[in-house]
Order: sequence, then structure tokens, then C-alpha cells
Amino acid sequence: MLTRNFQPLSANSAKNDALSILDAGLGAANPKQHLEKIVRNGKLILPGMKIDLKRYERVLVVAVGKAAYSMASAMDLLTRIDGGILVVPSDIKTMDKKFKIIRAGHPIPNKNSLVAAKKILEFLDTTTSGDLVIFLISGGSSSLVCMPDGITLGQKQATTSLLLKCGASIHEINCVRKHLSKIKGGKMVEHIRSDSVSLVMSDVVGDDLSSIASGMTYYDNTTFAGAKKILQKYRLEKLVPKNVWHHIDLGVKGKVKETPKKQKIKNHIIATNKDCLNAMKLRAKALGYSTKILDCVSGDVKDLGSKISKTFSGNKKSCVIFGGESTVVVTGKGKGGRNQELVLHCATNLSKKNDDVVIGSVGTDGIDGTTNCAGAIWQSGQNLDKIKQYLDNNNSYNFFKKYGGLVFTGPTGTNLMDVGLVLRK
Repeated sequence: MLTRNFQPLSANSAKNDALSILDAGLGAANPKQHLEKIVRNGKLILPGMKIDLKRYERVLVVAVGKAAYSMASAMDLLTRIDGGILVVPSDIKTMDKKFKIIRAGHPIPNKNSLVAAKKILEFLDTTTSGDLVIFLISGGSSSLVCMPDGITLGQKQATTSLLLKCGASIHEINCVRKHLSKIKGGKMVEHIRSDSVSLVMSDVVGDDLSSIASGMTYYDNTTFAGAKKILQKYRLEKLVPKNVWHHIDLGVKGKVKETPKKQKIKNHIIATNKDCLNAMKLRAKALGYSTKILDCVSGDVKDLGSKISKTFSGNKKSCVIFGGESTVVVTGKGKGGRNQELVLHCATNLSKKNDDVVIGSVGTDGIDGTTNCAGAIWQSGQNLDKIKQYLDNNNSYNFFKKYGGLVFTGPTGTNLMDVGLVLRK
């Protein structure tokens, strides 16, 4: 089981089933099973192309993101890899002599994020026409690798923090990030001197390659004008550092070069949130539940809580499985995460009209918001004392800490957004 506290949480058969279904979703996010489908007999087999790895003098990897280490390790097991550079979150402690590993900041970039960007560019500059560089890209990359353009690291950090708290979607956040960067939006791959391909695990609703990892190895379909509108939409134009607004404005006026609008190397998505949802559906059906899938869920947790609750029929042996990524407008000073808040909003809606209902939601990366848990699980009949007070203060973690329901997995070494369910046994 990937859920470390599975046994104490599974107090009855309904919660046991719910945790088992969630665990299936978490397991499906493991990159190895997805890479095994495309790496065979020394060849990389992708739609419309087949790359013979044996014909290259060196096969190198540049892996960035929450799944960087697990993706690189899987590739190393499946085929010949001669070396590379890995950029991982600071809580990933693994070591590997074959790869240079840099631990950097997430969700806010830090000085090591600058180091990572510089080292990757230096690494790419050492490659030759006899090499193949395989980029392994996953969620979290946008903050782990950072090279600000026209602004300082501190100004980039302040802007990122404001965007994360205002309720902006990941598409909107990454649009702004790309237009404040020297490497995002396809700029990084302009340094490539060898054959190259990018394998991507999607942590973005809709699987838009230009938004995943801020389109680091792809290209950009957004503009400076779009970035400016996003800052205005969330009334951040006077809150972001002046240099940030000035740089975006220069771009709108054509005085700063736009991001690349053409793909330089092939990018292939190898795994998505739907893989997790399909695995959950199979587990739910095996347990005898009639199932319905809500995919690509996004938006404010309060609205999603209402939507998910309305979708649930309330029939016995029924299960609604959902996946995507919600947003939270942070106004309080509490401790929590979007999955924990979503569970509380669903609980508020469903506790009034259904009995024996179980609700759970977790991040496939094992980290929810500012906490050390993956998410939470709740069952009708469980205390909802002062729930509004907890939600108003964005303090969902301390609600579940007091009344029970925190789900712990530890960092999973992957990231395919969030998965959740509502079931009645």
C-alpha cells in the first residue's frame, strides 16, 4: 500500500474500499510502468517515430520535476543511459553516482533553482552531434528550474507567491512565469546541439504541453499581452514588484522578444491523470461499485465541492471518481491544502442528505499545499464541528488533525495532479 497509514484509517469496510481505490490511482502514477511501454530492445518507440538508442555515442538524460529521479532511474533500468543531470525537490534525498543531482525549491524557486538552470545549459553546451539527450519532464519543474529575465530572483519569488495565493489556474501562473524567464516557453531547447526528445508526465488539466513545466522543452502559445491581462484579472498589477510589471509591459510593446512559437524538438506525453482515474475505476468495479468518472476537474474548491456532490447519486454501491487540480484563494493564516479543503466542502454538501458516504482526495505527489500529508478522507457521521471557521481560515489540516482523516504517503516521486472519490457502500 502506498498510503502509509492505511490500516488506522480503514476503520470499516467502506473506508477500506475508498482507500484501496485511491491507492490504485496513486500506483498508476508510477512512471516506470509508462516508460516500459515505450522503451523496448534498445529503442524508444513513440507515435510516428522510432529512435534506435544504439546508434548514438552517448544517451543522456536531463530530468526535471517531482518525478525526475523515478523517471531517470526507470530509464536507466530499461536501457543504456550514459549520464545526465537531475533536478528534484529538496525533500528528495536519493543519491546516484551516474547522475548529477540538484535539489531546488518548490513551489517557490530558490537559489538552487538558478543553479539548476545554469547547470542544465552548461550540460547542453557539452553535447555533440553524436549524442541523444532525452528530457524527462514532470510537475514541479517551473519552480525547480529558474532563470529570471529582467527581474531578480526575489522579485520572481514574490510574484510566484502572489499567483499561488490568488486562485489563478496553473495555465495562468505558467503564462506569467514564461514571460519572466530566459529558459521557459521553449527557450531552453534553443541551446541544444544534439538530437533530442522530451518525455512528459502531465500535471496540467487538459495536458497542454505549452503549460506543463511552463513549456520548457516545447514552445509557447501565450503572449506578454496575455500575461498582463492575468495580472490585471487578479488585481496584482500594483502588488507585484514594479520591475515585473515593467518587464511585462515592455514585452507588450514589443521591446522584449516574445517566447518561441515553434516546436524545436519532439515532445510526447507518456502519462496523464486519466491513467490514474482508469486504474481507480477498475479497482472500484472489482469491488462491486457502479462508477462514474469526472475528469479534468478544475476551479475553486468551493465550486468543485458543490459540483462533485451534485454528481453523486447517493445510491448504494456507487462511486464517483474525480481527478484534476483545484485552486484555493488563500485569505486565512491556517495550514492546509486544496485536497483537504475540497474534502471539507464535499462533506459540507453531502452530510446533509446522505448517510454512510466516504469522501477522499489526495495529491499524487504525496504533498497537499503547505502540509506533509497527501490529502484527507472523511466519512459521514464524522464531526463537522466549526467547519466554516476552519475553512474561512484555510485551516483544513488542523481540522483533520483534530478529528482524524489525514492521508500520509510521503513524497511519491511522481506527479499526475490530484485524484479523489465519493462512495457509498
